Amino acid sequence: MELKVYVDRLSQPSRAIVIFCKVNKIDFEEVGIELLKGQHLTPEFKEINPMGKVPAIVVDGKFKLFESHAILIFLASAFPGVADHWYPADLYRRAEIHSILDWHHSNLRRGSIEFIQNTLLAPFFGRPLNPQAAAEGEKVLSSSLSKIEALWLKESGQFLLGSSQPSIADLCLVCEIMQLEFTDETDRNRILGPHKKIQQWIEDTKNATKPHFDEVHQALFAAKVKLQMQRK
Repeated sequence: MELKVYVDRLSQPSRAIVIFCKVNKIDFEEVGIELLKGQHLTPEFKEINPMGKVPAIVVDGKFKLFESHAILIFLASAFPGVADHWYPADLYRRAEIHSILDWHHSNLRRGSIEFIQNTLLAPFFGRPLNPQAAAEGEKVLSSSLSKIEALWLKESGQFLLGSSQPSIADLCLVCEIMQLEFTDETDRNRILGPHKKIQQWIEDTKNATKPHFDEVHQALFAAKVKLQMQRK
């Protein structure tokens, strides 16, 4: 099966796809799509994803798929050798993972994007910063972190749903939270500081996917340094 993965490593769902493929030894070609250069809006890329967003995949030059959750479910189901804990065969466990993934987009992701876009990144996409929107985003983000701790990070396991090994839901949500690395230390500590379970879960997910987690996130850290230099 020939797999092309269209990503920008500054994109949190893109990183989740690349890490998943690397951890599970899925052979793929990574095609870089630079969001800051508008490459996701070109007619060529919109032939692959009409929504003009990353990530997206093409399988055997014919099958095209976008939306990161759908891609991860497909990859976990289509490629042999993917460990069951990523996307369990048990239907009840799958349903619980789907529930977390559906919640993710309307809650954790919404808060993360609103906060980071409106405190840092909006000018790079030709929009002004919006402190009110940033404050609303932070409320949603903080509430989402509290819900993750209360509902899915149970005492019996290191990962979501009390599991001893990560699922695709762990990878998606942790990559989302890692976007806070864009922010300064004060903001990051204010948001993540009260959530000790979240902090430990991030470390556990890093360890479960090393060395790929850190390697894929290098693009984020490099972009942060560049952003800080531009703001001086």
